[in-house]
Amino acid sequence: MFTTLTVETLTWPSMLFYFIIYSFGGWLLENTHSKITTGTFRKKGFLQGPFKPMYGIAPVLVLLLLPLYPHFSFLLLLAILVPSMVEFISGALLHKLFHKKWWDYSEYRFQVRGHVCMRYSIYWVLLSLLVYYFVHPIVSVMYLVLYPVWLQLCPFMMMLFFADVGVTFRIFRKQMGRSVIGRE
Repeated sequence: MFTTLTVETLTWPSMLFYFIIYSFGGWLLENTHSKITTGTFRKKGFLQGPFKPMYGIAPVLVLLLLPLYPHFSFLLLLAILVPSMVEFISGALLHKLFHKKWWDYSEYRFQVRGHVCMRYSIYWVLLSLLVYYFVHPIVSVMYLVLYPVWLQLCPFMMMLFFADVGVTFRIFRKQMGRSVIGRE
């Protein structure tokens, strides 16, 4: 475990598969957490559909970067930096584009602009290690088994994802237009 790690060669279809699977997994994780803590399964996210892109982007980036130095110490470094940077950039972009924060860590110690904080960065490390050692081996086998089907489904899944992004942007832009008009 603490020596050289086995890494896989990623292809566009595998990266897109992992992105979709982990984005959906993030949606399930956050909504399950919401159900446990608030009693409501549907936690309002940025997208309308069952995707949390931060959860898809971060593991794909870790998998892409890990071959540079396939060692546990580098995995730990990636596990704290990559998800935290993805979370920071996502939070800053969403706030800039839509003048809204979907999460706010301002009340936490060791936070940066409310977009990231040390506590959740530690959670990212734990989640990244859990995914790398226990979830990803299963997901990568799923990919190999589903490869022929995935090649047919991939364009549809990507269209579905980008349609969700387009609808979401349109909804929020309309809401922003109303709030701007309402202030005049």
